Amino acid sequence: MQVVRLASETDLAGWRAAARNLRAAGVPPEAAIWTVDGDASLFAGEAGPAPTPGDRPFTVPREFVDLAGQVILHRSDERFSLLYRLLWRLQGEPSLMKISTDPDVDKARLFARAVSKAFHKMKAFVRFRTAGDEQGEAYVAWFEPAHRVTEATSPFFVKRFANMRWSILTPDVCAHWDTETLTFTPGADPADAPQADALEDYWRTYYASIFNPARLKVAAMQKEMPKRYWRNLPEAGLIPELIAKAEARTSEMVRQAPSEPERRIVKAAVRASRDAPYDGQAPGSLAEIAAGVQVCRRCDLWRDATQGVPGEGPRQARLMFVGEQPGDQEDLAGHPFVGPAGQVLDKALAEAGVPRAETFVTNAVKHFKHELRGKRRIHQTPNAGEVSACRWWLDHERSIVRPRVVVALGATAGLSVFGKPTPIAKFRQQALQLPDQAQGVVTYHPSYLLRVPDAEAKAKAYAMFVEDLKFAWTLAA
Repeated sequence: MQVVRLASETDLAGWRAAARNLRAAGVPPEAAIWTVDGDASLFAGEAGPAPTPGDRPFTVPREFVDLAGQVILHRSDERFSLLYRLLWRLQGEPSLMKISTDPDVDKARLFARAVSKAFHKMKAFVRFRTAGDEQGEAYVAWFEPAHRVTEATSPFFVKRFANMRWSILTPDVCAHWDTETLTFTPGADPADAPQADALEDYWRTYYASIFNPARLKVAAMQKEMPKRYWRNLPEAGLIPELIAKAEARTSEMVRQAPSEPERRIVKAAVRASRDAPYDGQAPGSLAEIAAGVQVCRRCDLWRDATQGVPGEGPRQARLMFVGEQPGDQEDLAGHPFVGPAGQVLDKALAEAGVPRAETFVTNAVKHFKHELRGKRRIHQTPNAGEVSACRWWLDHERSIVRPRVVVALGATAGLSVFGKPTPIAKFRQQALQLPDQAQGVVTYHPSYLLRVPDAEAKAKAYAMFVEDLKFAWTLAA
């Protein structure tokens, strides 16, 4: 019996060296025992005769090499012997890796899939907390990966948070980045991780805003966010309450169906739509615009949308917000800014001291542009032609409401409001004169704030967004 002692649980180089020697020496899988004790020596005993220069080199498919790199990160004690058994068999069965029904191949691929899932979960569920030291600001996260993927996943965090000093502590190994060098130290204890900080409020706000009660599937949610990770996620504390209130929130969404315009207005809109594409007959009220949007054929976006979504707000609002287009929830509800981005907007307006009820909210494009991926409708950015076609409606909303200030939320809205690209970084916090004498302001779209992956950058962008809302409200006073 041959005992192989590897230097670590993820010692792929050591396993490959030992496996080559064992295979060359003719040691069968059942005669090899693999263990880990940190000993620099690979073998506890003799490995048998070493290969001679005359031995024919033994090659393996690239697929096996790649598979071994993942399987070795699995926590199963069987992984080393499983890989050696496959290596042993490959010399006599060169097409073995193509036989998906083979028990050894199937098990190895099962291990690899579990490791791949652990990669994804670590990228999705690591949450940094602030922890300053003598060198200044730093961030620390505690995470318990299902498999030994910390070292392999660390380059992802280096790329994502290149300018931030951080450490990820796990029971297996700890990763540290000082903005120049990535290093690893032995595993840590949960007590070494910092406690809650202010950044957790942003995670909770983000999670609450993207939670859609109408599409809640508890089993699917727990599959994507297993309970084993909940104790390290600040947003996990919201889950029981969100689930408990999901049915009531869904019922409320149904009750808030869009109001129907008067039948005479609808008939007039249908008649006008026959004289395509609404070029000559200008709507004289917001109700006429709401009806006209439903039968608009100025572009093809109406074909895949549930309904058109016109703007909403007071007839003489001093402040008008223009977004990009309705989202998935807006398309179903028939109201602008009621989904995740709308919830972020509501929160920011409250912090800026801007009463949403006194503002008019609308979009550059009135129909939801998307593509289907399975059962999901994925947002697509409207092109310049679609924005130009729908600007007819926005111009008439502005002529009826006559706001003092028009806030373009994002690049698409900026193109619609100003008629040309308006870079946010260059023009935010500036009052830009519009042809109708209103003042134009450009800032981020709330959905952008939801997509910012870096917690620190997310907090900074959100603070700038609130500042821009305060600036716009001051102009409108």
